[in-house]
Order: sequence, then C-alpha cells, then structure tokens
Amino acid sequence: MKDITRYIKCTVERELWARAAGRCQFNGCNRIVYKSDVTQERVNVAEKAHIYSFSKDGPRGWGPFVTNQKQLNDLANLLLVCHDCHETIDQGDSVTRYPATRLIAWKHEHEDRVRIVTGIHPNKRSHVILYGGKIGQEDSPLEPELAIEAMFPEWYPSEERPTELAMSSEHEDSTELFWKTEAAHLRAAFERHIRPRIREANPNHLSVFARAGQPLLILLGTLLTDKVPAEIYQLQREPISWRWQADSEDLGFRVISPEKKDGDPVLVISASAKISLDRVTSVVGNNASIWELTTDQCHNNVLKSRAQLSAFREAARRVAARIAEVHGQSVPLKIFPAMPVACALELGRIRMPKADMPWIIYDQNNKAGKFLYALEIGGSHDGQDR
Repeated sequence: MKDITRYIKCTVERELWARAAGRCQFNGCNRIVYKSDVTQERVNVAEKAHIYSFSKDGPRGWGPFVTNQKQLNDLANLLLVCHDCHETIDQGDSVTRYPATRLIAWKHEHEDRVRIVTGIHPNKRSHVILYGGKIGQEDSPLEPELAIEAMFPEWYPSEERPTELAMSSEHEDSTELFWKTEAAHLRAAFERHIRPRIREANPNHLSVFARAGQPLLILLGTLLTDKVPAEIYQLQREPISWRWQADSEDLGFRVISPEKKDGDPVLVISASAKISLDRVTSVVGNNASIWELTTDQCHNNVLKSRAQLSAFREAARRVAARIAEVHGQSVPLKIFPAMPVACALELGRIRMPKADMPWIIYDQNNKAGKFLYALEIGGSHDGQDR
C-alpha cells in the first residue's frame, strides 16, 4: 500500500458526480451536495466514501480488493455522500448495519433512478396536483414522495414541489356549511394555481392524486374536465402505493335502468360499496326513476388498473347520456355515489357543462347514518359566480 494514495482520478470523480446527479447516495438521504441546505449558497458538501475501506483495518476491510488495492479508488467502490452519511456508514458498528452488499445495492438503485428520470423525453413533464382533505372524522393528508414515485417512468414532475389544493374547513361534513365552504375553497384554489397552467399549457399534462369526500372529488373532476390530458391515480391499500397494476380482471360495469322513467332522475353508483335502494328512496321518495351503475365486485379496493378506470369512464358516459336523453337536459340529476377516488374524479371529468343536466350530489354521512345533500354542480345553487 505504500505506493497507493487516496487520490481519485478526475475522470472517476466526474463520472461519480454524474451518476449520482449531485445527490447523496445514502438510501433515504438524497441530499443535494453542491449547495448549502441553509443558505442555498453554492458549496461542495460532497465526500467520496469507499465501500470497501481504503485501510485494510477500516470498516468492511478490503473485501475483493485484497489482492489488488489499486482498484479501491475505482468508480465501482465509491459512493457520493454528504458528510453526515459518510460518518454514519463508517461508525463503529457499521460493518453489521452497513455491509458492503447493502451499500453497493443502494449505489445501483440510486444510479438506476437517475438514469430512468433523465432518460424520459422532455414532453413527459407533468404537473403534480395533490388534494387531500377530511373524510368523515379523519383527515387524509397525502405524501408527495409516494405520489411522485408512482409516476415513473411514464411521467416526471415538472417542478420539485407539487401543487397542494389543501382543504381548510373545521366544520363537520354533516353540515351544509362544510360542503359550501370547501367547494368555494376548492374552486378558488383551482383558479389560482391550476387554471393559469391550463391556459398556458405549461405543462400540458396533469398528474392528480386525491383523497377527499366524493362530492368534492366529483367537483374537482368537473374543474379539470377531460380537455386537458391528465393521469388520475388511485391509492392501493395492500401494499400502500399509488402505482397502477399492469393487468387486472374486467369489472363488468353495467347499467340497471328503472322500470318507470317518468319520475325525477336519480343515479346510484355502486362500485366501492353496494348502495341499497331503500337508503336512496328514504331521501328522494318512492316516485323517483332510479338508474344504477354497478359491478358485481363491489369493495373498497376494487379499482386496480387504468383499463378498469377507462371502462368505468365509458360506462359513466353512456349512462349520463341515456339519462339526459330520457329525462331532458334541464331536469336536475340526483347522484348517490359509492366509488373509488379515481372514479369520482373521472365522473366529474366527463361532465359537459353545456350539454349535461345539473347534478345534485349526496354524500353518505356515517354520523347521521344516511345520505345527506352535499353540493350542486351546474345548477342555480352551485355557488359559482355567473
């Protein structure tokens, strides 16, 4: 070792920086190492850490380089890390906690992620929208990291931070005041943050991640419309992920038409749960003409793939057009929904303001034990300025 130094060739260091994209390669850190976290000033805080130690007695020893120590300074044996992470992997018990195999795997995962992201065509930029709010008594905050992870490699975020259309009301969702204030807040936030991007087509694609009450999700869908290219995502429960599955079974969405069609039109959507019609008639009366869009596989994790969402969207278009044909475009349509988040958003997106009848949306309120009026879309009481 007397002829070997810690000197790392400029070509090796340059490639190390390029492969790491100027970020710490310690798994979970990802810190930018070419500027200060505090002042944002340009400063090099990177360190070049050996996976197998430069010193024979150091953490992880020489490993496979015991017969050729000259290769210890090669690219394959180096991590680009910040000072804190360098200290972490070289501390006393680091051999057990951070063996060479783990560090090598982290290095490869980081470099693969950089290659995937930078390999995407510039036209794959997408603006990320997060919309999380209260569902019953529970808030539904969204984690940007989980959402953004689901986009790759089809899309990548146009900015470092997504736009959050956060909800603000402290009222309970069993009150009309809750829905009125939240609808007004959503419309205002959309006009302020999203509408300018749509007008400028910057970028001309949206990625939408949402968890909120279904009436508000439908409203958000009507604001988005289907004129702007958008990817709508659905949170999967096991394991927790926003990623769509590649393959899934046909859910067989179908429409059940009412026997009598001379009553006030009602649309029941039973997808994430089965809605018994007596719960609907207890609100609208027995003379209503109840249409139902449903599937035989109703449960709260039913939606798995883009293909299933597309099938729902087409079925929803057909039933909306059929109801308008039978009952006319001026009669309000009362909607009772129980469906996945992505379906609620897509139901709103298919709405055509100039062609569709007004929608009156109800919400199942567990505290009240029944469906309650939530909001109106497209009618004289939808709260929108005219």
